[in-house]
This record gives sequence, structure tokens and C-alpha cells, in this order.
Amino acid sequence: MHSRKLILMRHAKADYPLGVADHDRPLAARGHREAPSAGAWMVENDLIPDYILCSDALRARSTCAWVLSELGEKGPTPYVDSRIYGAGVAQLCSIINEVPDTVSNLLVIGHQPVLQELALRLASVESDEEAVYELAMNYPTLGTSVLETSLPYSHLDSRDARVTHFVAPRPR
Repeated sequence: MHSRKLILMRHAKADYPLGVADHDRPLAARGHREAPSAGAWMVENDLIPDYILCSDALRARSTCAWVLSELGEKGPTPYVDSRIYGAGVAQLCSIINEVPDTVSNLLVIGHQPVLQELALRLASVESDEEAVYELAMNYPTLGTSVLETSLPYSHLDSRDARVTHFVAPRPR
């Protein structure tokens, strides 16, 4: 069986400038400082994505750029999908269902609360209890859930993946 990893990452800390639409909010200084840590964590844990789906919101795209800076040549060209911003859990799941079966490690960079809701929806009974508890309690900026499944992405719906990790990487 082919094992797949689904990595659900919330964008880094965003700023709230006056007069700027939510979609166009940039990363805060803290977000720029911390975002590379998420990519470094992925490299350290051998979780290099071969496909990236990224929200088209500025803060998500900026987070993606910082993650890619750490992945270096191993990082794929991200697919920026405008449907991720504002998506509900069923819509985000259906977007993931479109990912080709040839993808082994999928990184989705998006927003709260949908990432937390999707991780909880997909978490199987074989999931790491501590990781599920942590992600259920709080999904902070750069919160990253790692789920494993032997199913094709097109079959993911509910209780289909084992949560193995939940972290919010920060600089050391």
C-alpha cells in the first residue's frame, strides 16, 4: 500500500493594518521571523511535500514563500488556489480530493478554523491521542497537523487518516 502524508499548515502570524481587506493582510514581523521555522521543521522531519496547495491570501502566500526558502531545491512549485480562502471543511476536503494519486506528501497552507476542523474530521481512531488533543485545543499560527493514510486523496472524507504530529514550529 502506498502511504500518503497530508500536512495541514496554518499561515504565520499576520498583521492587521487599517484599511486593508482581510484577504490582503500581510505577515506581521513575528510571522516573517517564525515562518522559516515551519520549513526547517519539515526538512528535519523528512516531510518534504511533492505538492503544495496554498490559499491565495497574501499571508498564506508569504508563509509558503518562507517555507519554500527552507525546502530549497526539494520544494515544489506551489499551486495557489483561490477556493481555499474562505472554504468550509467540506469544500477544503473536496479540493484535496482533486489531488492526483501520484502525490505522496501534500502540504496545504490555509486558515483557521477550517484546518483544525478538517484535521479533526479526518482523524482516525489510530491517531496519536496527544497530537489530536493538542490540535483540538488550539491551532495557533503555523500550527501544523500531519496525517497519514493509505487511501488516495480522492477517497478522503471522514476518519480516514491517522494524525501523527501536531506542532507549531518556532525559531530556536
